[in-house]
Amino acid sequence: MLVNFVLFEGITQLDLTGPYEVLGRAPGFHCELVAKQSSPVRSDRGLLLVPTRTISEAAPCELLVVPGGPGIDAALGDPQWVDFVRSQAAQARWVFGICTGSLLLGAAGLLKGRKASCHWLARDLLAHFGATPVNDRTTVDGKYFTSGGVTAGIDMALRVVASVLDQEAAEQIQLQLEYAPEPPFVGGTPFTARPEIIDRCTRAGAERRTIREAAVREAASRLASDGSTRESSR
Repeated sequence: MLVNFVLFEGITQLDLTGPYEVLGRAPGFHCELVAKQSSPVRSDRGLLLVPTRTISEAAPCELLVVPGGPGIDAALGDPQWVDFVRSQAAQARWVFGICTGSLLLGAAGLLKGRKASCHWLARDLLAHFGATPVNDRTTVDGKYFTSGGVTAGIDMALRVVASVLDQEAAEQIQLQLEYAPEPPFVGGTPFTARPEIIDRCTRAGAERRTIREAAVREAASRLASDGSTRESSR
């Protein structure tokens, strides 16, 4: 089964590498990293990731995976990425959005009328694309699997394996990875963190939030305009 991972500049590497570690271990799964060019792609923290396919070379896949990260804001306004995600998703049996990668699914018009998860600092922005934001760590709506921030991608990847193959396969991978999280502190969600930590995190992300909100509004406006154009051309 072909799995295409979207790989763009400024990606959060764990959004990609966490699910990749899970899906790459699933029997019969073949994973490709799809970028705009064949040169290495730099993550938001400077890690270089090497594409295995370019957009022009990528074959239709059974499972499309869209990670998130700061670079998602530029991707929302990039017609090449939006069109690629839309066309790949149309043919895929399953679509998996991780963290703010869900916003790119929204920009491609894939989440209208659907429930979806996203990073808590951007979750409300899904509504601009006609989606219903939910606070769950993982959400399944039809063929669309979406997850919350960064580490939730590992959880959802295991759910994907269970859905595509079976629970035993997912449990085997979970055990191989010895995936049994025991966070050292309480507070990994905005519902469990101390107010002062939430405030600190929100202030640290304020600049990114401003950039992201503008990118989402522009992408939503473009999506609405494209939808009107398609309707009038019928």
